[in-house]
Amino acid sequence: MTSPTFPTESGPLTLAGPVGDLEAIVDLPEADVDARPLVAVVCHPLPTEGGTMHNKVVTMAARALRELGAATVRFNFRGTGASAGTYDAGEGETADLAAVVEWVRRERPGHALWLAGFSFGAYVSLRASEALQPDGLISIAPPAGRWDFDAIVLPRCPWLVIQGEADEIVDPEAVYHWLDDSGADAELVRMPDTSHFFHRKLMDLRGALKNGVRTWLPDPAA
Repeated sequence: MTSPTFPTESGPLTLAGPVGDLEAIVDLPEADVDARPLVAVVCHPLPTEGGTMHNKVVTMAARALRELGAATVRFNFRGTGASAGTYDAGEGETADLAAVVEWVRRERPGHALWLAGFSFGAYVSLRASEALQPDGLISIAPPAGRWDFDAIVLPRCPWLVIQGEADEIVDPEAVYHWLDDSGADAELVRMPDTSHFFHRKLMDLRGALKNGVRTWLPDPAA
């Protein structure tokens, strides 16, 4: 199939992926803010544990970005929802992300491209960052210690890491040690009393994300 043009209204669409259709949702900036020449692609957590583009952390992250004037693209990795294919432990999902980014860049040339991801989605977006060279990267609960982070080439763009200190799935200390040992140039936000899925802390996540990336924002579109 041929992917559609970038929509002029928020809503679902189907993109061409490496192994077939990719189910996606594009949301335009909030109506009461100045739109910016910026598209953020937001990646969801582990599909084998129920992760989809409708995950509450993913949707809150996307909402926070739209409140800053960005358009957002959420999509289901292969084998999730209506996306074709089967789960591929990060390899195929990285190719899925690359296909979405290629579409965004073709449809929105001249716009900044940010990647964001939660948990497994943070791993995939980090894994892809060397090849895709985003203008900004947001990693929420990156699963260091659960996936192979040794092979990840550290991003050279502005990078925000948000980690809950009471995360029961991703070991916060593993994240902190990985950032320290790798010499990562990232802004780290530690959120006290915060579980992996940010239960009762979603509004705090929203604020931390917006505050963390505000200085990266391109000027509003003319």
